[in-house]
Amino acid sequence: MLAELRSIHHWLAAGLGSGWLPKAPGTWGSLASLLPAWLILQQGGAVGLLVASLLILLLGCWNCYVVLPTLKDKDPGWIVIDEWAGQWLCLGLMLLVFELTPLTVLLAFIGFRGFDILKPWPVSRIETVGPPWWSIMADDIAAGLMGATVMITIGLMAGL
Repeated sequence: MLAELRSIHHWLAAGLGSGWLPKAPGTWGSLASLLPAWLILQQGGAVGLLVASLLILLLGCWNCYVVLPTLKDKDPGWIVIDEWAGQWLCLGLMLLVFELTPLTVLLAFIGFRGFDILKPWPVSRIETVGPPWWSIMADDIAAGLMGATVMITIGLMAGL
């Protein structure tokens, strides 16, 4: 882990360190992203969170571009800034339809993590397209979009 502490880029790529927690770094990264998401929601609402998701996507691409050449592994598990972008996207889209409640946050978490872990098509395909700094970020954006779509559909059918 000391090698990853070389720069602010490593720290940001690790989701402010959440990716260095033991076991399941993607899940830790997604969970850690919820506190700043809540703070953003208090000031900017769902649209603010969606804008922040786009900014994190851009920041994540840049960080991966800078960090990956310093590593042997081209998709290390501790890079979780992609989870932040995907989780925020999923939650932000859901909040365009539903109110902010613990259930909505839980459904967004389950929806995003489910698609990120299982990587069904097209998430699995997107993960293999383009340079590594892009594919690391893009598959989580796809997982966020798919997770939100499925959870919004389920929520509407369930009358949430």
